[in-house]
Amino acid sequence: MFTGLIEALGHLESRAGARLRFACPFAAELAVGESVSVSGVCLTVEAADQGTFDCTAVAATLRRTTLGNLQQGETVNLERALRADARLGGHIVQGHVDGIARLEARVRDGEWELLRFAAPAELLRYVVPRGSVALAGVSLTVLERQAEGLTVAIIPHTAAATTLGALRPGSAANLEVDVIAKYVEGLLARGAPEAQ
Repeated sequence: MFTGLIEALGHLESRAGARLRFACPFAAELAVGESVSVSGVCLTVEAADQGTFDCTAVAATLRRTTLGNLQQGETVNLERALRADARLGGHIVQGHVDGIARLEARVRDGEWELLRFAAPAELLRYVVPRGSVALAGVSLTVLERQAEGLTVAIIPHTAAATTLGALRPGSAANLEVDVIAKYVEGLLARGAPEAQ
């Protein structure tokens, strides 16, 4: 589990099929078997050294996330898994990507920027104003929900410390909707006695 508070930027150093190697400033602290969120995708560390870590992304992950099209040298957001004794500063992020959102527009609005994303209709039912989403692994509050997408605001720190600052219209971002909304829907759909 993650919080969506990005610890560092890294980049794809190399790939051999489904085996990915990422340059990472905290790679020396990683242990084999632990989880790292890479632009919102939970991956398992298979090897690590002073500056890189390796992992394998299964075919479904490569198909359903931006990792499938990630090019060597491209920047990624990195976050280690949440420790049980740490603050939960963002929101509950699993690293299980629900779909791809595409940036439609970015507009400066005072000190911050508004980013409007198109998102799959089947995911928008989990999106509510002032609710939480993770875009490229970044915990964000939904400012508005539109019929075909959502708008978030990012502050200068978020723009500088994550890949969101470099996104341009047409860019893709991994989207994870709020897991609590999915659980509530699941309980209601099954007619659980506790939900009635």
